[in-house]
Amino acid sequence: MINSKYQPGKHFLQLPGPSNVPDRILRAMDYPTIDHRGPDFQVLTKDCIEGMKSIFKTKDNVVIYTASGTGAWEAALVNTLDEGDLVLMVETGHFASLWQTMALKLGIKTEFLKTDWRRGVEPQKLFDRLIEDKEGKIKAVCVVHNETSTGCTSRIKEVREAMYNAKHDALLMVDTISGLASMDFQHDEWGVDVTVSGSQKGLMLPPGLSFNAISKKALEKSKHSSYRRSYWDWEDQINSNKSGSFPYTPATNLLYGLKEAITMLHEEGLENVFKRHDRHAKATRIAVQAWGLEVLCVEERDYSSVLTAVKLPAGYDADELRKIILEKLNMSLGNGLSKLAGQVFRIGHLGDFNDLMLMGTLSGVEMGLSLAGIPHQKGGASRASEYLANNI
Repeated sequence: MINSKYQPGKHFLQLPGPSNVPDRILRAMDYPTIDHRGPDFQVLTKDCIEGMKSIFKTKDNVVIYTASGTGAWEAALVNTLDEGDLVLMVETGHFASLWQTMALKLGIKTEFLKTDWRRGVEPQKLFDRLIEDKEGKIKAVCVVHNETSTGCTSRIKEVREAMYNAKHDALLMVDTISGLASMDFQHDEWGVDVTVSGSQKGLMLPPGLSFNAISKKALEKSKHSSYRRSYWDWEDQINSNKSGSFPYTPATNLLYGLKEAITMLHEEGLENVFKRHDRHAKATRIAVQAWGLEVLCVEERDYSSVLTAVKLPAGYDADELRKIILEKLNMSLGNGLSKLAGQVFRIGHLGDFNDLMLMGTLSGVEMGLSLAGIPHQKGGASRASEYLANNI
């Protein structure tokens, strides 16, 4: 361990994922492993799949993988495309870039629309490009719903409308790994063909599960895709799931946690979950602006309700600030990724999270700014507190 000295109190894990795992889910996972071919497990499997349909807001197939979200990215691509196909992607941040890199490694051609990483997808730019593709060479549009590296979201409904308006037949694939169960997402209503997500964000689980929600159109495409695949094959998964089983040994105890997470989300009510995240995000931005610092996302419509990326003044190191806050205050914040390294820190406000946890987080950031000698105005946490108190 880097620091073997005991630090009293609860560690504040304020990353934008993995998020805090609530005790109810930990207790649900603390259960004897059972026969994953037996009747009790078949019931659990079917409960999880049907439950995830309600979270994705879909009536179509949902596949659960024992994998990180990266695995579900690959599954989305290899089940629907052929080697050499062209996909249109948008460089909204670090994770959009990683998905594009994966596609290239798989032999898929990509066209990457550049951005400054400070806003989400601009639907008009997608429309302008798609309307030019008279021969239908673009086989899929791949976008990130909530870019975890920047705190910017993309308006998926408007993305699909741009595709409809361009009369383009490409598949729409969406990564909502950090958006699902924290912000509204409607797989069916928004016309998404493949939605990718993971367990360690809004679903409040440890890493280890990932998901594909699959439209009928995408499923039909998969029957003609020439990519060789085994572990990621949708057909094997769907056929096994019909009887409540998997084509391999699944992460049994994570599925116990998933069932409990779905129950908790519906106990609170999904719309209430989304409102809670919206409220905490706004309070965080109020604090950042009161400190005189800059929210990285520049377009109000693109603000994320999952995290806030904060840009420090030139000449100050965000990683040094994070180091001080971790060592002195026992709180973890997200770092800046790739081109944003050292320039920003990221405050996660998602998952199992309430007002007092947010106030502890913001107070810790304000204390850390003082300890690090970063110029700022006092009172950001107080301003956030006033907003929360007036908007219960």
